[in-house]
Amino acid sequence: MTATEDRAPAKRRQAGRVAGAVAAVAAVAAVAVFAMPRLLGAVPSGPLTGFLLAITVILAVCHLLGTLCVALRQPPVVGEIIGGLVLGPGVLGAFAPGVREELFPPDVLSAVGATAQLGLIVFMFLMGRELRSAGGAGIRTRGVGLVVLGGGSLPFLGGVCVAWWGQSLLAGDGGTTLTRLVFFGLALSVTALPVLARLQEDLSLAGTPLGSLTLAAAALGDGLTWLVLILVVALGSGGQLENVLVVAATALVLLVVSLAFLRPLFARLVRRLEARALGRRLLSPLLITVALAYAATTQVIGLHPAIGAFLGGMVLAGDSPALRRFDEQAHEFSTIVLLPLFFASIGMVAPIGLPGGSLAHWLLLAAVLAVAALGKVLGAGGGARLAGLPASEALRAGLLMNCRGVTELVVIGIGWQYGLINGYGVTVLVVMTLVTTALTGPAMRWVAKTGR
Repeated sequence: MTATEDRAPAKRRQAGRVAGAVAAVAAVAAVAVFAMPRLLGAVPSGPLTGFLLAITVILAVCHLLGTLCVALRQPPVVGEIIGGLVLGPGVLGAFAPGVREELFPPDVLSAVGATAQLGLIVFMFLMGRELRSAGGAGIRTRGVGLVVLGGGSLPFLGGVCVAWWGQSLLAGDGGTTLTRLVFFGLALSVTALPVLARLQEDLSLAGTPLGSLTLAAAALGDGLTWLVLILVVALGSGGQLENVLVVAATALVLLVVSLAFLRPLFARLVRRLEARALGRRLLSPLLITVALAYAATTQVIGLHPAIGAFLGGMVLAGDSPALRRFDEQAHEFSTIVLLPLFFASIGMVAPIGLPGGSLAHWLLLAAVLAVAALGKVLGAGGGARLAGLPASEALRAGLLMNCRGVTELVVIGIGWQYGLINGYGVTVLVVMTLVTTALTGPAMRWVAKTGR
Protein backbone atom coordinates (compact mmCIF):
# COMPACT_ATOMS: atom_id res chain seq x y z
CA MET A 1 0.00 0.00 0.00
CA THR A 2 1.42 3.42 -0.97
CA ALA A 3 1.72 6.45 1.29
CA THR A 4 -1.05 8.15 -0.69
CA GLU A 5 -3.37 5.21 -0.06
CA ASP A 6 -2.47 5.32 3.65
CA ARG A 7 -3.47 8.96 3.82
CA ALA A 8 -6.76 8.46 1.98
CA PRO A 9 -8.80 7.06 4.93
CA ALA A 10 -7.47 9.81 7.20
CA LYS A 11 -8.51 12.44 4.67
CA ARG A 12 -11.96 10.86 4.37
CA ARG A 13 -12.34 10.84 8.14
CA GLN A 14 -11.26 14.48 8.33
CA ALA A 15 -13.72 15.38 5.55
CA GLY A 16 -16.45 13.53 7.45
CA ARG A 17 -15.68 15.44 10.64
CA VAL A 18 -15.72 18.74 8.79
CA ALA A 19 -19.02 17.85 7.12
CA GLY A 20 -20.46 16.92 10.51
CA ALA A 21 -19.22 20.18 11.97
CA VAL A 22 -20.83 22.12 9.11
CA ALA A 23 -24.13 20.35 9.67
CA ALA A 24 -23.98 20.98 13.42
CA VAL A 25 -23.14 24.65 12.90
CA ALA A 26 -26.01 25.05 10.43
CA ALA A 27 -28.49 23.35 12.76
CA VAL A 28 -27.53 25.24 15.90
CA ALA A 29 -27.28 28.56 14.04
CA ALA A 30 -30.75 27.99 12.56
CA VAL A 31 -32.21 27.32 16.00
CA ALA A 32 -30.42 30.33 17.49
CA VAL A 33 -31.46 32.73 14.74
CA PHE A 34 -34.91 31.52 13.76
CA ALA A 35 -36.41 29.36 16.51
CA MET A 36 -35.29 31.15 19.68
CA PRO A 37 -37.13 34.45 19.00
CA ARG A 38 -40.31 32.51 18.25
CA LEU A 39 -39.96 30.26 21.33
CA LEU A 40 -39.64 33.35 23.49
CA GLY A 41 -42.34 35.28 21.64
CA ALA A 42 -44.97 34.56 24.27
CA VAL A 43 -42.69 35.49 27.15
CA PRO A 44 -42.99 39.05 28.47
CA SER A 45 -39.87 40.85 27.34
CA GLY A 46 -38.10 44.11 27.94
CA PRO A 47 -34.88 45.86 26.92
CA LEU A 48 -32.73 43.58 29.09
CA THR A 49 -34.34 40.41 27.71
CA GLY A 50 -33.83 41.59 24.14
CA PHE A 51 -30.23 42.53 24.85
CA LEU A 52 -29.43 39.16 26.44
CA LEU A 53 -31.17 37.28 23.62
CA ALA A 54 -29.21 39.22 21.00
CA ILE A 55 -25.90 38.53 22.74
CA THR A 56 -26.80 34.84 23.02
CA VAL A 57 -27.45 34.60 19.28
CA ILE A 58 -24.33 36.59 18.36
CA LEU A 59 -22.00 34.52 20.52
CA ALA A 60 -23.55 31.21 19.40
CA VAL A 61 -23.25 31.99 15.68
CA CYS A 62 -19.79 33.59 15.87
CA HIS A 63 -18.21 30.87 18.00
CA LEU A 64 -19.78 28.02 16.04
CA LEU A 65 -18.38 29.43 12.81
CA GLY A 66 -15.07 30.08 14.56
CA THR A 67 -14.92 26.44 15.65
CA LEU A 68 -15.67 25.35 12.09
CA CYS A 69 -12.78 27.47 10.85
CA VAL A 70 -10.47 25.81 13.39
CA ALA A 71 -11.55 22.43 11.97
CA LEU A 72 -10.57 23.79 8.54
CA ARG A 73 -7.17 24.90 9.92
CA GLN A 74 -8.10 28.57 9.82
CA PRO A 75 -7.84 31.17 12.60
CA PRO A 76 -11.12 31.30 14.56
CA VAL A 77 -11.31 35.04 13.97
CA VAL A 78 -12.23 34.34 10.33
CA GLY A 79 -15.36 32.48 11.38
CA GLU A 80 -16.22 35.07 14.01
CA ILE A 81 -16.03 37.85 11.42
CA ILE A 82 -18.21 35.83 9.05
CA GLY A 83 -20.66 35.29 11.92
CA GLY A 84 -21.06 39.03 12.32
CA LEU A 85 -21.64 39.41 8.59
CA VAL A 86 -24.22 36.61 8.56
CA LEU A 87 -26.27 38.44 11.20
CA GLY A 88 -26.07 41.74 9.32
CA PRO A 89 -28.36 43.30 6.74
CA GLY A 90 -26.42 41.75 3.86
CA VAL A 91 -27.37 38.14 4.78
CA LEU A 92 -29.94 37.76 7.57
CA GLY A 93 -31.53 41.09 6.68
CA ALA A 94 -31.82 40.04 3.05
CA PHE A 95 -33.21 36.52 3.57
CA ALA A 96 -35.18 36.98 6.81
CA PRO A 97 -35.70 40.69 7.47
CA GLY A 98 -38.53 40.02 9.95
CA VAL A 99 -36.35 37.77 12.07
CA ARG A 100 -33.55 40.31 12.07
CA GLU A 101 -35.88 43.14 13.11
CA GLU A 102 -37.24 40.98 15.90
CA LEU A 103 -33.79 40.00 17.13
CA PHE A 104 -32.02 43.33 16.70
CA PRO A 105 -34.36 46.31 17.16
CA PRO A 106 -32.71 49.75 17.30
CA ASP A 107 -32.49 49.88 21.12
CA VAL A 108 -30.82 46.45 21.23
CA LEU A 109 -28.40 47.41 18.44
CA SER A 110 -27.46 50.52 20.41
CA ALA A 111 -26.76 48.46 23.55
CA VAL A 112 -24.76 45.89 21.59
CA GLY A 113 -22.76 48.68 19.95
CA ALA A 114 -21.90 50.25 23.32
CA THR A 115 -20.79 46.87 24.68
CA ALA A 116 -18.78 46.27 21.51
CA GLN A 117 -16.92 49.54 22.09
CA LEU A 118 -15.96 48.30 25.54
CA GLY A 119 -14.60 45.15 23.92
CA LEU A 120 -12.63 47.25 21.46
CA ILE A 121 -11.14 49.33 24.29
CA VAL A 122 -10.01 46.23 26.20
CA PHE A 123 -8.56 44.68 23.05
CA MET A 124 -6.63 47.82 22.10
CA PHE A 125 -5.32 48.16 25.65
CA LEU A 126 -3.94 44.62 25.45
CA MET A 127 -2.52 45.43 22.01
CA GLY A 128 -0.63 48.38 23.47
CA ARG A 129 0.85 46.16 26.17
CA GLU A 130 1.72 43.46 23.63
CA LEU A 131 3.33 45.96 21.26
CA ARG A 132 6.19 46.80 23.62
CA SER A 133 6.76 43.22 24.76
CA ALA A 134 6.73 41.93 21.15
CA GLY A 135 9.21 44.49 19.94
CA GLY A 136 11.98 44.44 22.50
CA ALA A 137 15.51 45.07 21.36
CA GLY A 138 14.83 43.46 18.01
CA ILE A 139 12.62 46.33 17.00
CA ARG A 140 15.76 48.41 16.42
CA THR A 141 17.36 46.02 13.97
CA ARG A 142 17.86 46.82 10.32
CA GLY A 143 15.91 43.76 9.21
CA VAL A 144 12.77 44.75 11.10
CA GLY A 145 12.96 48.27 9.69
CA LEU A 146 13.27 47.03 6.11
CA VAL A 147 10.35 44.61 6.51
CA VAL A 148 8.18 47.37 7.99
CA LEU A 149 9.20 49.83 5.28
CA GLY A 150 8.58 47.46 2.41
CA GLY A 151 5.52 45.76 3.87
CA GLY A 152 3.94 49.10 4.74
CA SER A 153 4.88 51.43 1.91
CA LEU A 154 4.10 49.20 -1.08
CA PRO A 155 0.50 48.27 -0.12
CA PHE A 156 -0.03 51.81 1.18
CA LEU A 157 0.92 53.40 -2.13
CA GLY A 158 -1.05 50.80 -4.04
CA GLY A 159 -4.07 51.39 -1.81
CA VAL A 160 -3.91 55.15 -2.35
CA CYS A 161 -3.81 54.62 -6.13
CA VAL A 162 -6.71 52.17 -6.08
CA ALA A 163 -8.75 54.46 -3.83
CA TRP A 164 -8.09 57.41 -6.14
CA TRP A 165 -9.19 55.34 -9.14
CA GLY A 166 -12.35 54.13 -7.40
CA GLN A 167 -13.07 57.08 -5.10
CA SER A 168 -16.57 57.56 -6.56
CA LEU A 169 -17.41 54.01 -5.39
CA LEU A 170 -15.55 54.01 -2.06
CA ALA A 171 -15.74 57.52 -0.61
CA GLY A 172 -17.84 58.18 2.46
CA ASP A 173 -19.44 61.46 3.43
CA GLY A 174 -16.77 62.50 5.93
CA GLY A 175 -13.24 63.83 5.79
CA THR A 176 -11.49 65.20 2.73
CA THR A 177 -10.25 63.54 -0.42
CA LEU A 178 -6.74 63.40 1.04
CA THR A 179 -7.81 61.78 4.34
CA ARG A 180 -9.99 59.24 2.52
CA LEU A 181 -7.13 58.23 0.22
CA VAL A 182 -4.61 58.04 3.06
CA PHE A 183 -7.03 56.01 5.16
CA PHE A 184 -7.59 53.46 2.41
CA GLY A 185 -3.87 53.07 1.84
CA LEU A 186 -3.37 52.68 5.57
CA ALA A 187 -6.07 49.99 5.71
CA LEU A 188 -4.25 47.92 3.08
CA SER A 189 -0.91 48.15 4.91
CA VAL A 190 -2.11 46.65 8.23
CA THR A 191 -0.75 43.42 9.70
CA ALA A 192 -2.66 41.93 12.64
CA LEU A 193 -0.21 41.32 15.50
CA PRO A 194 -2.54 39.05 17.56
CA VAL A 195 -3.51 36.87 14.60
CA LEU A 196 0.13 36.68 13.50
CA ALA A 197 1.19 35.52 16.96
CA ARG A 198 -1.53 32.84 17.00
CA LEU A 199 -0.64 31.72 13.48
CA GLN A 200 3.02 31.38 14.41
CA GLU A 201 2.07 29.04 17.23
CA ASP A 202 0.02 26.90 14.83
CA LEU A 203 2.94 26.78 12.38
CA SER A 204 5.57 26.14 15.11
CA LEU A 205 7.32 29.42 14.28
CA ALA A 206 7.00 31.12 17.67
CA GLY A 207 10.44 32.01 19.02
CA THR A 208 12.25 31.25 15.75
CA PRO A 209 14.31 33.96 14.01
CA LEU A 210 11.64 34.30 11.30
CA GLY A 211 8.87 34.42 13.88
CA SER A 212 10.64 37.04 15.99
CA LEU A 213 11.41 39.15 12.92
CA THR A 214 7.84 39.24 11.63
CA LEU A 215 6.34 39.69 15.10
CA ALA A 216 8.59 42.69 15.80
CA ALA A 217 7.82 44.11 12.34
CA ALA A 218 4.08 43.74 12.94
CA ALA A 219 4.44 45.42 16.34
CA LEU A 220 6.33 48.39 14.92
CA GLY A 221 3.97 48.57 11.94
CA ASP A 222 0.93 48.65 14.21
CA GLY A 223 2.45 51.46 16.24
CA LEU A 224 3.06 53.52 13.09
CA THR A 225 -0.45 52.72 11.85
CA TRP A 226 -2.04 54.22 14.94
CA LEU A 227 0.17 57.30 14.81
CA VAL A 228 -0.87 57.98 11.21
CA LEU A 229 -4.49 57.16 12.01
CA ILE A 230 -4.47 59.85 14.72
CA LEU A 231 -3.65 62.45 12.06
CA VAL A 232 -6.17 61.03 9.59
CA VAL A 233 -8.98 61.05 12.16
CA ALA A 234 -8.06 64.55 13.28
CA LEU A 235 -8.11 65.81 9.70
CA GLY A 236 -11.28 63.88 8.93
CA SER A 237 -13.23 65.06 11.96
CA GLY A 238 -11.89 68.60 12.39
CA GLY A 239 -11.62 69.66 8.79
CA GLN A 240 -10.02 73.03 9.54
CA LEU A 241 -6.27 73.22 9.85
CA GLU A 242 -6.38 75.01 13.21
CA ASN A 243 -8.61 72.28 14.67
CA VAL A 244 -6.29 69.61 13.37
CA LEU A 245 -3.26 71.35 14.87
CA VAL A 246 -4.99 71.63 18.25
CA VAL A 247 -5.95 67.95 18.26
CA ALA A 248 -2.50 66.87 17.03
CA ALA A 249 -0.71 69.06 19.59
CA THR A 250 -2.93 67.77 22.42
CA ALA A 251 -2.34 64.19 21.34
CA LEU A 252 1.43 64.81 21.17
CA VAL A 253 1.47 66.30 24.68
CA LEU A 254 -0.55 63.34 25.98
CA LEU A 255 1.86 60.91 24.30
CA VAL A 256 5.00 62.58 25.69
CA VAL A 257 3.61 63.02 29.21
CA SER A 258 2.34 59.44 29.24
CA LEU A 259 5.53 57.74 28.08
CA ALA A 260 8.07 60.06 29.70
CA PHE A 261 6.43 60.69 33.08
CA LEU A 262 3.35 58.56 33.76
CA ARG A 263 4.82 55.28 32.56
CA PRO A 264 7.68 55.27 35.15
CA LEU A 265 5.22 56.29 37.89
CA PHE A 266 2.80 53.52 36.96
CA ALA A 267 5.67 51.02 36.76
CA ARG A 268 6.69 51.81 40.36
CA LEU A 269 3.05 51.64 41.48
CA VAL A 270 2.57 48.26 39.83
CA ARG A 271 5.72 46.87 41.48
CA ARG A 272 4.51 48.04 44.91
CA LEU A 273 1.08 46.54 44.36
CA GLU A 274 2.60 43.23 43.27
CA ALA A 275 4.63 43.06 46.49
CA ARG A 276 1.52 42.95 48.69
CA ALA A 277 -1.41 40.54 48.73
CA LEU A 278 -3.96 43.36 48.95
CA GLY A 279 -2.11 45.25 46.23
CA ARG A 280 -2.34 42.29 43.86
CA ARG A 281 -6.07 42.36 44.48
CA LEU A 282 -6.13 45.98 43.22
CA LEU A 283 -3.87 45.45 40.20
CA SER A 284 -6.52 44.35 37.67
CA PRO A 285 -8.95 47.15 38.60
CA LEU A 286 -6.09 49.64 38.21
CA LEU A 287 -5.26 48.37 34.72
CA ILE A 288 -8.87 48.48 33.53
CA THR A 289 -9.38 51.93 35.07
CA VAL A 290 -6.34 53.31 33.25
CA ALA A 291 -7.55 51.80 29.96
CA LEU A 292 -10.99 53.40 30.32
CA ALA A 293 -9.51 56.72 31.46
CA TYR A 294 -7.23 56.94 28.43
CA ALA A 295 -10.08 55.96 26.12
CA ALA A 296 -12.27 58.70 27.58
CA THR A 297 -9.44 61.24 27.33
CA THR A 298 -8.84 60.71 23.62
CA GLN A 299 -12.59 60.73 23.00
CA VAL A 300 -12.79 64.16 24.69
CA ILE A 301 -9.93 65.64 22.64
CA GLY A 302 -11.49 64.43 19.38
CA LEU A 303 -9.80 61.09 18.73
CA HIS A 304 -11.22 57.58 18.76
CA PRO A 305 -11.27 55.96 22.23
CA ALA A 306 -9.46 52.92 20.82
CA ILE A 307 -6.39 55.10 20.26
CA GLY A 308 -6.42 56.16 23.91
CA ALA A 309 -6.76 52.57 25.09
CA PHE A 310 -3.80 51.60 22.89
CA LEU A 311 -1.71 54.38 24.45
CA GLY A 312 -2.80 53.30 27.92
CA GLY A 313 -1.55 49.81 27.17
CA MET A 314 1.85 51.21 26.18
CA VAL A 315 1.98 53.20 29.41
CA LEU A 316 1.26 50.10 31.50
CA ALA A 317 3.52 47.78 29.53
CA GLY A 318 5.56 45.40 31.62
CA ASP A 319 6.15 41.75 32.37
CA SER A 320 5.53 39.91 35.62
CA PRO A 321 3.51 36.88 36.73
CA ALA A 322 0.64 39.11 37.90
CA LEU A 323 0.57 41.11 34.67
CA ARG A 324 0.72 37.98 32.55
CA ARG A 325 -2.18 36.54 34.53
CA PHE A 326 -4.18 39.71 33.90
CA ASP A 327 -3.37 39.59 30.18
CA GLU A 328 -4.51 35.98 29.95
CA GLN A 329 -7.77 36.60 31.80
CA ALA A 330 -8.61 39.82 29.96
CA HIS A 331 -7.67 38.35 26.59
CA GLU A 332 -9.81 35.27 27.17
CA PHE A 333 -12.87 37.26 28.21
CA SER A 334 -12.48 39.76 25.37
CA THR A 335 -12.05 37.09 22.69
CA ILE A 336 -14.91 34.94 24.00
CA VAL A 337 -17.48 37.64 24.75
CA LEU A 338 -16.51 41.17 23.75
CA LEU A 339 -14.73 40.92 20.39
CA PRO A 340 -17.47 38.82 18.69
CA LEU A 341 -19.87 41.61 19.66
CA PHE A 342 -17.54 44.09 17.97
CA PHE A 343 -17.42 42.01 14.78
CA ALA A 344 -21.18 41.65 14.83
CA SER A 345 -21.72 45.36 15.46
CA ILE A 346 -19.82 46.19 12.26
CA GLY A 347 -21.75 43.60 10.26
CA MET A 348 -25.10 44.67 11.71
CA VAL A 349 -24.64 48.41 11.17
CA ALA A 350 -22.59 48.73 7.99
CA PRO A 351 -24.47 47.74 4.82
CA ILE A 352 -22.10 44.89 3.95
CA GLY A 353 -23.14 42.72 1.02
CA LEU A 354 -22.12 41.51 -2.42
CA PRO A 355 -20.76 44.11 -4.84
CA GLY A 356 -23.80 43.57 -7.06
CA GLY A 357 -24.03 43.30 -10.80
CA SER A 358 -21.82 46.26 -11.64
CA LEU A 359 -18.62 45.23 -13.41
CA ALA A 360 -16.83 48.26 -11.96
CA HIS A 361 -17.59 47.11 -8.41
CA TRP A 362 -16.19 43.63 -9.07
CA LEU A 363 -13.10 45.00 -10.83
CA LEU A 364 -12.41 47.32 -7.92
CA LEU A 365 -12.76 44.45 -5.44
CA ALA A 366 -10.33 42.34 -7.49
CA ALA A 367 -7.89 45.26 -7.67
CA VAL A 368 -7.98 45.77 -3.89
CA LEU A 369 -7.38 42.07 -3.26
CA ALA A 370 -4.44 41.99 -5.67
CA VAL A 371 -2.85 45.19 -4.36
CA ALA A 372 -3.28 44.18 -0.71
CA ALA A 373 -1.89 40.65 -1.11
CA LEU A 374 0.86 41.27 -3.64
CA GLY A 375 1.88 44.58 -2.09
CA LYS A 376 2.31 43.05 1.35
CA VAL A 377 4.04 39.84 0.17
CA LEU A 378 6.37 41.58 -2.28
CA GLY A 379 7.02 44.58 -0.04
CA ALA A 380 7.68 42.72 3.22
CA GLY A 381 9.40 39.86 1.40
CA GLY A 382 11.57 42.29 -0.53
CA GLY A 383 12.53 44.06 2.69
CA ALA A 384 13.46 40.74 4.28
CA ARG A 385 15.53 39.84 1.21
CA LEU A 386 17.39 43.16 1.39
CA ALA A 387 18.04 42.43 5.06
CA GLY A 388 19.95 39.31 4.01
CA LEU A 389 17.40 36.54 4.43
CA PRO A 390 17.45 33.69 1.89
CA ALA A 391 14.80 33.87 -0.82
CA SER A 392 12.67 31.12 0.76
CA GLU A 393 12.73 32.80 4.18
CA ALA A 394 11.97 36.20 2.64
CA LEU A 395 8.93 34.71 0.87
CA ARG A 396 7.67 33.23 4.11
CA ALA A 397 8.17 36.58 5.88
CA GLY A 398 6.06 38.28 3.20
CA LEU A 399 3.32 35.67 3.50
CA LEU A 400 3.20 35.97 7.30
CA MET A 401 2.89 39.75 7.14
CA ASN A 402 -0.14 39.39 4.84
CA CYS A 403 -2.52 38.34 7.65
CA ARG A 404 -4.76 41.18 8.83
CA GLY A 405 -7.56 39.83 11.00
CA VAL A 406 -8.75 41.69 14.07
CA THR A 407 -6.60 44.82 13.73
CA GLU A 408 -7.93 45.43 10.24
CA LEU A 409 -11.51 45.21 11.52
CA VAL A 410 -10.73 47.86 14.12
CA VAL A 411 -9.31 50.18 11.45
CA ILE A 412 -12.32 49.54 9.18
CA GLY A 413 -14.72 50.32 12.01
CA ILE A 414 -12.98 53.64 12.71
CA GLY A 415 -13.03 54.60 9.04
CA TRP A 416 -16.72 53.76 8.79
CA GLN A 417 -17.53 55.71 11.97
CA TYR A 418 -15.82 58.85 10.68
CA GLY A 419 -17.29 58.56 7.18
CA LEU A 420 -13.96 57.94 5.42
CA ILE A 421 -15.46 54.98 3.53
CA ASN A 422 -19.01 54.11 2.53
CA GLY A 423 -20.86 50.80 2.81
CA TYR A 424 -19.26 49.39 -0.32
CA GLY A 425 -15.84 50.43 0.98
CA VAL A 426 -16.53 48.49 4.17
CA THR A 427 -17.54 45.47 2.07
CA VAL A 428 -14.34 45.62 0.02
CA LEU A 429 -12.08 45.93 3.05
CA VAL A 430 -13.87 43.19 5.01
CA VAL A 431 -13.64 40.78 2.06
CA MET A 432 -9.96 41.67 1.67
CA THR A 433 -9.44 41.01 5.39
CA LEU A 434 -11.09 37.61 5.24
CA VAL A 435 -9.31 36.49 2.08
CA THR A 436 -5.79 37.57 3.08
CA THR A 437 -6.14 36.20 6.62
CA ALA A 438 -7.60 32.89 5.42
CA LEU A 439 -4.89 32.39 2.78
CA THR A 440 -1.91 33.02 5.06
CA GLY A 441 -1.91 29.63 6.78
CA PRO A 442 -2.47 27.50 3.64
CA ALA A 443 0.13 29.51 1.73
CA MET A 444 2.71 28.97 4.47
CA ARG A 445 1.98 25.22 4.56
CA TRP A 446 2.24 25.00 0.77
CA VAL A 447 5.63 26.76 0.79
CA ALA A 448 6.87 24.44 3.55
CA LYS A 449 5.59 21.39 1.67
CA THR A 450 7.16 22.35 -1.65
CA GLY A 451 10.42 23.50 -0.04
CA ARG A 452 10.42 26.85 -1.79
